[in-house]
Amino acid sequence: MSLERAVRAKIASKRDLAMDKEAQTWVENILEWKFPAGQEYEEVLKDGQVLCKLMNKLAPGSIPKINESGGQFKMMENINNFQKAIKDYGVADVDVFQTVDLWEKKDIATVTNTLFALGRQTYKHPEWTGPNLGPKPADECKRDFTEEQLKAGQTVIGLQAGQNKGATQAGQNIGAGRKILLGK
Repeated sequence: MSLERAVRAKIASKRDLAMDKEAQTWVENILEWKFPAGQEYEEVLKDGQVLCKLMNKLAPGSIPKINESGGQFKMMENINNFQKAIKDYGVADVDVFQTVDLWEKKDIATVTNTLFALGRQTYKHPEWTGPNLGPKPADECKRDFTEEQLKAGQTVIGLQAGQNKGATQAGQNIGAGRKILLGK
């Protein structure tokens, strides 16, 4: 098996078809439009048009121009515009797929994960009343401590501090192996 094939097989094994289907259903519900029958999930998303329309539903006007024709650079521009718009919407950089992951179908699992990150972000936008995707993110749990409580915490030695009772470096050969010389 060639290295490229092995890499593709490993990436494909990360893919969860149930998550793909859940993301597809979410997109279809928001756009009130069904993916064409017989066409694969990644093929429908590949040119970025559906993604841009999705983003414009979530945040109207966030992508003013969607390229519907043109060469591959125009279609990849759609994907880039989607990526910029979701970052502006609040999706973290680490949750955004690379353009080639979708365009060249290198890692569709990351594309789905990006859609889930976008779906979670909708919870933080009260203006969005449509369906959400994925679990609701936890709210901040802010705590206020008094000065007295903070000072009391300074006297406690944490368990991470540990102890070194009986610890020595005996038996450690750092970097050098043991040399045994036999005399004649």
